[in-house]
Amino acid sequence: MNQTLAIIKPDATGNGDAGRIIAHIEAAGFVIRALRMVTLTEAQARAFYDVHRERPFYQSLVAFMTSGPCIPMVLEAESAIRRYRDAIGATDPAEAAPGTVRQLYAESKERNAVHGSDSAENARREIAFFFSESERIG
Repeated sequence: MNQTLAIIKPDATGNGDAGRIIAHIEAAGFVIRALRMVTLTEAQARAFYDVHRERPFYQSLVAFMTSGPCIPMVLEAESAIRRYRDAIGATDPAEAAPGTVRQLYAESKERNAVHGSDSAENARREIAFFFSESERIG
């Protein structure tokens, strides 16, 4: 079994889609090992997305991720990273496969409802950013 970090972003929590997204994730076979609702500070959002600091969208991403509550989760399943990325779909909801989280709930490429780790190394770092060992079940 592998773990990945998922975040339901402020657009989805603000639209009242969090419960449907969590149900979608569980129906796709993931076990939730940790979950909390947080509103990121600017410093936290900058630190979490530091890998993107040189990208043109960094400032708007930080502003978006601090605009309201989000829900980070630790998900577990076989091939969790790949399977979760398949379940959420392409970053741009216009390009996301039918039935994926982003096709169903994302507003745009920038307001795309969810985050998912893109590698095992990033999953470990991202999980540790939000959850201590004792906060994870399993």
